[in-house]
Amino acid sequence: MSALLTVAPLLGLIAMVMSLSHLLPIAVSVYYHDGATQAFTISMAVNFAAGFAMWFSTRNRKDELTSRDGILLVVLAWCGGAAFATLPLLMVIPGLSFTDAYFETMSGLTTTGSTVLSGLDALEPSINFWRCLLVWLGGMGLIVLAVAILPLLGVGGRQIFKAETPGPMKDEKLTPRITETAKGLWVVYAIISMACVFAYRGAGMSWFDATVHMFSTMGLGGFSSHDASFGYWNSPLIEAVAILFMLIASINFGTHFLAVRNRSLRPYRGDPEILWCLGMMLGSCLLVAAYLLFKDTYADFLSALRFASFNVISIATTTGYASTDFNEWPIFAPLWMLFLCSFASCSGSTGGGIKMIRARLLYIQVYREFVRLLHPTAAVPAKLAGHVIDNKVIFAVLAFLFIYIASIVVLTLVMTASGLDVLTAFSAVVASINNMGPGLNEVGPATTYAVLDDFQTWVCTFAMLLGRLELFTVLIVFTPVFWRK
Repeated sequence: MSALLTVAPLLGLIAMVMSLSHLLPIAVSVYYHDGATQAFTISMAVNFAAGFAMWFSTRNRKDELTSRDGILLVVLAWCGGAAFATLPLLMVIPGLSFTDAYFETMSGLTTTGSTVLSGLDALEPSINFWRCLLVWLGGMGLIVLAVAILPLLGVGGRQIFKAETPGPMKDEKLTPRITETAKGLWVVYAIISMACVFAYRGAGMSWFDATVHMFSTMGLGGFSSHDASFGYWNSPLIEAVAILFMLIASINFGTHFLAVRNRSLRPYRGDPEILWCLGMMLGSCLLVAAYLLFKDTYADFLSALRFASFNVISIATTTGYASTDFNEWPIFAPLWMLFLCSFASCSGSTGGGIKMIRARLLYIQVYREFVRLLHPTAAVPAKLAGHVIDNKVIFAVLAFLFIYIASIVVLTLVMTASGLDVLTAFSAVVASINNMGPGLNEVGPATTYAVLDDFQTWVCTFAMLLGRLELFTVLIVFTPVFWRK
């Protein structure tokens, strides 16, 4: 209870600040006269009032945030933020249940991009805008934004930032002050986002489509304003723009920040993940293209390369766009793509999965064990980018991998026990926990998650939160030691 009271005033302030995000869809609603203006106005008022009540009733507490408080604040902000974000959807979309609305908003904030909605082309523009805006906000992290604009979080801001940011090396500082780091990351994020809008517009999208798809591209969330996703345009140029910015967003934004601040490409050369990330993705494009050509899925290599490149990079970066129904491809291709989404993105990016840096550290540890089998007394340090990695980082990565695999196995068993076939259950869990979007079979890119019942939908919702906050941040809240003084 003490921890709840400690984070309550900060949670209230975050809610009040984030309620202002409704102003953008309100402006869109007014411009398009789509009838959703009142829904967003009410939602903004409810969000602000709830945040004010929480802050006002606990404003006198001046406790300094501990790591435990930072973790609790992040989890509550994500769960509560998704709950309040459902209000416009519930008021505008007829017959939408709270379960489905919560799934949709959690999918947005966690940058998963899974959807239960169909008829997106006819949906109110402001609702499509809101869905995609949630992806953009969740991409860099609502809490990082809060740290940047709420200096009254003070020293406690570092605990929030560490709980929110992805990757195993969270203690590295880009700037001396955490608020400067958060602001710098958001400035870079916003600059690249603006470039993405203009690139989409120049490639042939309308300004509206360019904006909403920028949101979901930079957040690697995959929401679209069209049921056919990028198949709606069937444009190689638009797909090329998407590929470029999906790759940019899959790279550590800390590296982007250092490159911009130093006006140098040297940070990219020194990043231990980029070459592996890009090499794995681009190599997989060629592999899948050759495989599809071999299986006569496409008549020529250029067509195979076009569709393979877009869909492989979309899934590998955990974006989840589709330009064709890859569920109909020979099974090796979509399974390989599902495998890639588990690790291909860089730490510090808006992508999901275990991240490339963890995959590299696991490879290094396996190699060390091989050497020790041959030379039991040899001292074999783990090195990455010329730096020796402390064994405690290796142990943390091994523990993370165990929890990651165990979570997939347990949740898949739960989904199959509820009546789903194995492929649908497994792919839905992997897609959710990696924040990737579409799965295979019944939840493939040509369908939606509306085929799931309420229980299965909640399992996927939990998996999305689990993956976005990197497992430990969520699971530790359910342990007795977390609540013990």
